[in-house]
Order: sequence, then C-alpha cells, then structure tokens
Amino acid sequence: MRFVPLAAAVLSVAVGASSASAAPQRAAAVFAGGCFWCTESDFDKMPGVLSTTSGYIGGKVRNPTYKQVSAGGTGHIEAVRVVYDPARISYATLASRFMQTIDPLDSGGSFCDRGYSYRSAFFVANAGQRRVVEALKTRAAAILKKPVATLVLPAATFYPAEDYHQDYYKKNPVRYRFYRFNCGRDARLAELWGSK
Repeated sequence: MRFVPLAAAVLSVAVGASSASAAPQRAAAVFAGGCFWCTESDFDKMPGVLSTTSGYIGGKVRNPTYKQVSAGGTGHIEAVRVVYDPARISYATLASRFMQTIDPLDSGGSFCDRGYSYRSAFFVANAGQRRVVEALKTRAAAILKKPVATLVLPAATFYPAEDYHQDYYKKNPVRYRFYRFNCGRDARLAELWGSK
C-alpha cells in the first residue's frame, strides 16, 4: 500500500509551514477530482471535515450552470470546497488523501469524464499550501514512476453547483454507485495506489 509514504512526504513539509499562532476553528480548501459527486463523497468520510460543497472554479463566467460548464468554454473545473477543522485534520492530510482519490497521470479529464472541466487540480490559497502540493506531486511521481498531470492553480472564486448536485451520493445512492462503478474510478485507483 502506498498511502503512508505519500502522506509522510507532505506532513514534514506541512509541519515546517505551520505558524505559531493559534489555529482557526475552520479553514477551507478546494480540490478538483473529476466528478464532484465522487470527490464530495470521498471527503465527507474524513474525520475533521465539517462540510463539502460541489461547485465550479477557475473560469471566466460568473455564476455558471452545470450545463454551461459541462458544454465547455467557460474555463471552469468541477471542484469541491472542503471546510475542515485544522485542529483535527491538516491541509497536508487532506491533500494527500485527495491525491489517492484521483488518477494524477490523466491530463485529459478524470476516469470516464473527459475534457478540461474534469481535470484534476489543487486550488492553492497560499504559499504554504503550494509547498505541500508540490512536495506531494514530487512524491507521487516517484511512486508512480510517471509525471503527475494534476494542475496546481491559484484559488479563485468558487461557485456552488445547483442543489441537486449537493450530497448526490446520499440523495441518489443507487444511481451514484452505478455511475462510480461504470466510470471505473475505484478499479483505476486500486491499479494506481493499491487497495486500502
């Protein structure tokens, strides 16, 4: 299993990036891992995560809709905003977990979802997050023995997706499981990272 070495690589960077001031009770991070239903589901299961919101980030259209983003041309990427308690879980732990829920080698989309709006990406808010992510990418490339295609982009305006996309995996469990299985997500993750 490759999860522990990957996490260890970024935790040392994160410790060096921490400040002596008291940690806030809430922090936010944005990750794009293809289908936001799947990314939301993966993060909701982590202790210390307070909430997740599916949405769109990085584009040039204000208040985009799913139809606009999925058609292409807006420049947005499907993403998830993760609100977490930094006293219970670190950004480095979230980023490491995220890396192992995506195919970081795929530059054309994610799993069965193709196109720019489904690219995997870290949206970093500061230099500390960027250091964590760059260390994580370096470690992942060494483990996988291939270049990592996952983007590292500056944080931008995040637009929540339509209500029917929020908690989709809870509201529509059968359809969600069918989609996730048929998309080949878990099979590819096991191939890349091994089973947990």
